[in-house]
Amino acid sequence: MTGHFAGDVSPQQAWQRLSDTPDAVLLDVRTKAEWVFVGGPDLGGLGRTVVQIEWQTFPGLARNPAFVEDVRARGVATSRPVYVICRSGVRSRAAAEALAEVGYTTHNVADGFEGQLDAAGHRGVGGWRAAGLPWKQT
Repeated sequence: MTGHFAGDVSPQQAWQRLSDTPDAVLLDVRTKAEWVFVGGPDLGGLGRTVVQIEWQTFPGLARNPAFVEDVRARGVATSRPVYVICRSGVRSRAAAEALAEVGYTTHNVADGFEGQLDAAGHRGVGGWRAAGLPWKQT
């Protein structure tokens, strides 16, 4: 079981690698509420879908005890590179590191989907959406 956490990549790097590597997976570890109300990355142009599995469960935000099992159940094999994304890059890093410990090669999408907070406390400074990458509101 050899996996490793391969570090952070920008949203643009993640998109390029997902485009260039047909077996690469984009794993969105935000909550169900975030997927519904905020939207998320769209890989439809690549003929694929984003795998959505909560790292922390809504509404209590307790860590999902079945996270690794859920990833496996969705058919994500350890042989596939996994790019993990959340809102800002914090939860996704923890999830990527946890998956690496059980044999996956993972990358954290730095700044996540919505990016960091600006001086006024609003999101959108960086991240997948601010980079103009494909996304959709459900």
